[in-house]
Amino acid sequence: MTYSRPSFASLVVLSAAIAGLGFVPVAEASNNFLDPQGPVAALQKSHLLRATVLILVAVVPVLILVPLIAIRYRRRKEGQADYRPEWDFSARLEFLMWGIPVVIVAILSFYLWKATHRLDPYETSFGEEPALKVQVVGLDWKWLFIYPDLGIASVGEMGLPVNQQVAVTLTTDTVMQSFMIPALAGQIYAMPGMTTKLHLVADRPETMQGENTQYNGRGFTKQKFKAIAMAPQEFNEWAENVQANGVPLSAETYRTLAMRTDRDEVQAMLGTDQMPTDALYFTLADGDLFQSILHRYDGATPLSADQQPGTAEYGQEKTQ
Repeated sequence: MTYSRPSFASLVVLSAAIAGLGFVPVAEASNNFLDPQGPVAALQKSHLLRATVLILVAVVPVLILVPLIAIRYRRRKEGQADYRPEWDFSARLEFLMWGIPVVIVAILSFYLWKATHRLDPYETSFGEEPALKVQVVGLDWKWLFIYPDLGIASVGEMGLPVNQQVAVTLTTDTVMQSFMIPALAGQIYAMPGMTTKLHLVADRPETMQGENTQYNGRGFTKQKFKAIAMAPQEFNEWAENVQANGVPLSAETYRTLAMRTDRDEVQAMLGTDQMPTDALYFTLADGDLFQSILHRYDGATPLSADQQPGTAEYGQEKTQ
């Protein structure tokens, strides 16, 4: 049997087809801040583009001049370049080599200082008040979203009203995790026994992906959720649906939820026919659930293993 080498044209067609697969539109919304769905991510995008352009002012001339200098001053017969073996200094060249980077660093420093204060996750400078309060608890391997003022909670789905500020308070009941909704805001860490804060605003109805970006074991790749930005009326209907179809988040239910299981596994354990196949709905049996999770680590003595989510003693980890 003989084989023929593929032609260049066929390779180009095949490469284009493979590249095209990467641009097939998907049902989910943008999962990165380069396609922002809110003012925070839009500012982050602007800051990145501005910094990139300023850096290219220094990088592009180097990429162009290095090969030109190598070609012009290479050793050859009848070369046109001046040969000056005693030359060692040029004030004009030194000014350009040092002056332009200094100006770029100064401009970048100014914009970085400005953006750092403008994008402070603890600040409430975006969206309408009053802010919707959402308490977020990181577990293995899912996120629990508690709406204390609405008396509901969810897993796998985070509802957000459009144009209203969302004040997020985060902690974990296991190892340190990293919360991020790229299309809305930047990443922020969450740790047991303490809180961090983040303010979000969505400026249009859209479905986005949120995730944990801190590796924490076998279920890490599945610790994702849908952040659904809705019109105010639709958000109210969503909250009513969660209230009507949720199960009470009792101590026993929370213990099951906090086991080392990914969202699909806990869905099979706690889900009902009235819930979506990729989300869990709860009603709050204890209005201070978040505070009880947070302050379990404030005692003078360490927690026993059977009281610590994230351990095998707390709950049997399901295996794949």
